[in-house]
Amino acid sequence: MTAIKSADVERFIARPDPGQPIVLIYGPDTGLVRERVEALVRASVDNPDDPFSLARIESEELSANPGRLADEANTVPLFGGRRAVLLRMNSRHNILSSIEVLLETPPRDCRVIIEAGDLRKNAPLRVLCEKAKVAAAVPCYVDNEVALGRLIDDEMRAAGLVIAPDARAALLGLIGGDRLASRNEVRKLALYAQGKARVELADVTAVVSDASDMALDDVLDAAFAGKTQNVETEFAKVRAGGASPAAIISAAIRHIANLHKMRLAVDAGDSVEWAMKRGAPPVHFTREKLVGEALRAWTPARLIRTLQQLAEASLDARRNAPLAETIAQRTLLSVAMGARRRDN
Repeated sequence: MTAIKSADVERFIARPDPGQPIVLIYGPDTGLVRERVEALVRASVDNPDDPFSLARIESEELSANPGRLADEANTVPLFGGRRAVLLRMNSRHNILSSIEVLLETPPRDCRVIIEAGDLRKNAPLRVLCEKAKVAAAVPCYVDNEVALGRLIDDEMRAAGLVIAPDARAALLGLIGGDRLASRNEVRKLALYAQGKARVELADVTAVVSDASDMALDDVLDAAFAGKTQNVETEFAKVRAGGASPAAIISAAIRHIANLHKMRLAVDAGDSVEWAMKRGAPPVHFTREKLVGEALRAWTPARLIRTLQQLAEASLDARRNAPLAETIAQRTLLSVAMGARRRDN
């Protein structure tokens, strides 16, 4: 097996093994995939902007001309130096035959980097690369709390800043799901805080964009996990933060649509944990416990019925504006009670 373990990925990217000239980088975190692809490109060629050093191929082009990958991989650099090929995958295109040819006769002086999206364990491309001795498969899963904390600390250190503990804790809850998006949020915060002694909680609240969405997540996660005691408290927080009853119900409708997709994936054979990682967007690690409880509690049929209930509540709230808050709150409490049932 040549699947790179998560703990060894950064070391491999920094110093790729010459004996594995073909590298597949894949996973549900598209930002992390892109970040690692760019890092591997920098480790593989002297100048990524030089088209003679780095050839870029889209899978659509390769499906029309299967031999191009091998041709590019075996091209001798015109002015010497190191060479690499970057192949960007689109799931609609079958390029396995081109990869198989390359694996049978791997390039000697060129690294081939395959950038892919999320691939299941039995995906043909992933299986092919994991079995080949001359290839390496690098997974890019959604950052956990430790990885996000390291990202925050690294960016703060690079900016010459110190972040207060409560600000760091709050920031951890507001990022995640996509490495590049998380890094951009932290860098935006660092830029905002330049000239200050340290980054405070008020800075995080002022700059990082997910605060209101996070509050909505809290009340919806509580409702669909059946936490009736928490629904009223979280609902009050959301209203105090300025979210309208209509916005809360609309968010609940979007939430139930995502739960339905994940629940169908579970019924198709995915584990609850894997379904959450493959969500669109993936479920943030701080929400995994409650979302996991919801996925175990609800069936697709019951979710569809509850979706209809929410649609009716949305209509009622529009027709009876003075009672909109009561309608939204009672609907979420009803959802929470429904989560406790185990009927179909």
